[in-house]
Amino acid sequence: MTLSASVLIDGPRHLEFSYAIPDDVANHVAIGSRVRVPLQNRSAFGTILAIGEETQIDPASLKPLTALLDDQPVLTPNLVQLARWIAAYYSTALETVIRSVLPEAVRSNSHSFKKRKAAQLISPCPLDKVQIDSLQTRAPRQAEVLAFLQSHSPDSPTFLTTINKEIPGAAPALKALEKKGVLTLTDKVAPRDPHAADNFLQSNPLPLNPQQAGALHSISQHILSVPAPSPPKPFLLHGVTGSGKTEVYLQAIQKVLDLNQTALVLVPEIALTPQTVERFKRRFASIQQQIAVLHSHLSQGERFDEWHKINQKNARVVIGARSAIFAPLNRLGLIIVDEEHENSYKQENPPRYHARDVATVRGQIEKCPVILGSATPSLESWHNAQRGKYHLLTLDQRADDRKLPLIRVADMRNEARKKKDGIPSLLSEHLRIAILKRLDQNEQVILFLNRRGFATSLVCQECGYVCQCRHCSVPLTFHRTDEKLLCHICGFQQVAPAKCPECHSRTIRFSGYGTQKIEDLLHDEFHGHRIARVDADSMRRKNELRDTLRDFKARKIQILLGTQMIAKGLHFPNVTLVGILNADLGLHMPDFRAGERTFQLLTQVAGRAGRGDRLGEVIVQTHTPQHPAIQFARHHDYHGFAEQELPFRKEFQYPPYLHALLITVRSPHERRAQFSAETLAKRLRPALPESVLVTDPLPSPLVKAAGQFRFQIMLRSPSTKAMTDPLSQVLQELSFPEDVLVVPDIDPYSLM
Repeated sequence: MTLSASVLIDGPRHLEFSYAIPDDVANHVAIGSRVRVPLQNRSAFGTILAIGEETQIDPASLKPLTALLDDQPVLTPNLVQLARWIAAYYSTALETVIRSVLPEAVRSNSHSFKKRKAAQLISPCPLDKVQIDSLQTRAPRQAEVLAFLQSHSPDSPTFLTTINKEIPGAAPALKALEKKGVLTLTDKVAPRDPHAADNFLQSNPLPLNPQQAGALHSISQHILSVPAPSPPKPFLLHGVTGSGKTEVYLQAIQKVLDLNQTALVLVPEIALTPQTVERFKRRFASIQQQIAVLHSHLSQGERFDEWHKINQKNARVVIGARSAIFAPLNRLGLIIVDEEHENSYKQENPPRYHARDVATVRGQIEKCPVILGSATPSLESWHNAQRGKYHLLTLDQRADDRKLPLIRVADMRNEARKKKDGIPSLLSEHLRIAILKRLDQNEQVILFLNRRGFATSLVCQECGYVCQCRHCSVPLTFHRTDEKLLCHICGFQQVAPAKCPECHSRTIRFSGYGTQKIEDLLHDEFHGHRIARVDADSMRRKNELRDTLRDFKARKIQILLGTQMIAKGLHFPNVTLVGILNADLGLHMPDFRAGERTFQLLTQVAGRAGRGDRLGEVIVQTHTPQHPAIQFARHHDYHGFAEQELPFRKEFQYPPYLHALLITVRSPHERRAQFSAETLAKRLRPALPESVLVTDPLPSPLVKAAGQFRFQIMLRSPSTKAMTDPLSQVLQELSFPEDVLVVPDIDPYSLM
């Protein structure tokens, strides 16, 4: 009987067709295999999603698969099941999901394994002892190469680059030995390992305090029962900063490895990856070649090799950012989502999945434990723990009984009264004195400002004109490094004008400040001390971030200034002072999560201080010191913040009590976008169940971005399906102008 395969065709549209499986590849084809198939008058690539399913078409009449592209499937059946869930839950085409699951380097077939020449000794050696001894006098370089290969890797090929590094000018000797039949020169795959040059020394497990031991015991019980008869509940590991969550992760992973299973670790920021990789490779130094790393700063070749290392079952631990949740691991025994509250786990382009939520679903599919760790859990996860959907594990003490840092609030309204030359100081007097004190004691300082650039706008003092992006409704930010005005939304740039374009006055001035301006100020105030700035503008060279953090850890840098790239997850024991320069930046955004984000950010940044033997201090500069987010962060009081914030969410029917669906309608023409949004809302209301709350179509808080005018409709309901099904039906029935784009976002994390 001829088997059939359901193949999802690569491309922008969802095309899924059935093909016959030829007998010669029937034993090699599986769900997740990549294939080439005939499609009309051309060939196309695709992925097999199902095999042998009943079809109304006679399998004998189906076109056969043209070729099998890989020796083994690129997707596991569990990943196909996960992709189908994402497509259904986030109301996205399955092909769009598969594009995220499979990296472009794998899908495009444009990359291959890198090969280099290698020398392999022939066994047994054709030269006897007398001939080998004679080489010492007649051809000493040949004898040296032969001895090197015999002592280092007699049974496996050695790259010529390795031999030449140890024995300069070895090439003639290698060719001579090849002619004598002593060795062969072949092409060998050379892995593009982003950490190949690093040397990781073994670290040993640390003793656990009672809270850590209790958390590990609870997790271990579920690890030992994998595969479980039913999916285990996820764990929410709520541990204050510095409480030793990572040590719990490491020891839990060791238990997984002891059972010959694999582990997956997600971190939210590229900035966290170097230090996390170092800690994991040091702990698991004996298998460090079996640790794979996946994140966006890898080259396409490195990503290709790391992904295939996983797919070929040569990786037992995978560490990566958001997309690493799709790593094709087999025998998955544990998934860890570190800093689970982070916004960067939310994908802002289709498919708009949240990696934390996808992780919990993958844990259910794989029937393995999932650990969600954070010092400031998202209110969604906290609510799930409070109602018993998650297991709650608590670490409310720092490891080794270290004290949490003392947080002081500097009221910048008072600083405004102490103007220097008519300009308020950007550093409060209290923070400036504290920095000097820490530097005198040979301690280190971290300063946090979540705004890059030199000045936030260029304003005319005569007429009030502000230099704005011509494509977005935001002011342009001045960057002194490039001497240009840049838009942080679309990337538009222009030269800063010498006079006002409107009234031609020369009294046009910079307003506001970013990390570049603070860097200049620090060099003036604390000259003689090495200062480094970490933001998207300064960390452009590959590995520059990793090298900067290493220099800071080695105390070659005294002051580290940065954006949220340095706000969380980093461990520097000599940092005793953290300064938060403008705590109000995200506090007054038109977003119901503004207070939660500010509380989380302040707590996480504050957690970088006092992680060594000395007590840490944090100084928070703000113009609204009385705000609950700042006051609860000041006292390290997550429970108090949650108890204050959740009733507000419940009263106004926001997440976590209801799911949200944000529909954004975009067009280059403002009136067209507005009319389309109004038409959609009008057609949508009668199609929705009464349980769904619908707002009127309104301009987005960022009404224009990248040349597109944006209008929004928000839906809220206890069930996502009650919103997505009617929306899909209405969108199929409606016809919008070509330049109008409708973008639905399930569980949105940004309302901008």
